[in-house]
Amino acid sequence: MSHCCSSSGCDTSYPRKRICPACGNECLEISSRTIAHHIRFSWRWTPSSRYHYFCDNPDCDTAYFGDDGSLVAKTVLRVRSAVKENGGDAVLCHCFGVSRADFEREPSIREFVVEQTKAGNCSCETRNPSGRCCLKDFPKQKG
Repeated sequence: MSHCCSSSGCDTSYPRKRICPACGNECLEISSRTIAHHIRFSWRWTPSSRYHYFCDNPDCDTAYFGDDGSLVAKTVLRVRSAVKENGGDAVLCHCFGVSRADFEREPSIREFVVEQTKAGNCSCETRNPSGRCCLKDFPKQKG
């Protein structure tokens, strides 16, 4: 999903972005593999859509939706993600388990995550509910 093939056989006819049916936010495509890693009771989930999307709007109760109209609520996520939640225990970096509170206590944690990412030691595509790099979820540094 995230590494589109470079051959002419690559299917680019579908939208990589879609509007969340619950809130109207523009959302990016995500793999069903990522969804299966983040929902409770994933063995009960049977994907019905060909394409899936992640809604990063923290005010929206939908975490994932499919091109067939199917919805997965954020309450079904196994971990409170900083992308969808505001609390201190919400996770900023899913690869290394860094919460918002951890970062507030020790902002240098971000540099650790940057180093690990550069070294190829992260798994954001699977571990982050958004399927994207966790670094973008850290608050912007002041100054």
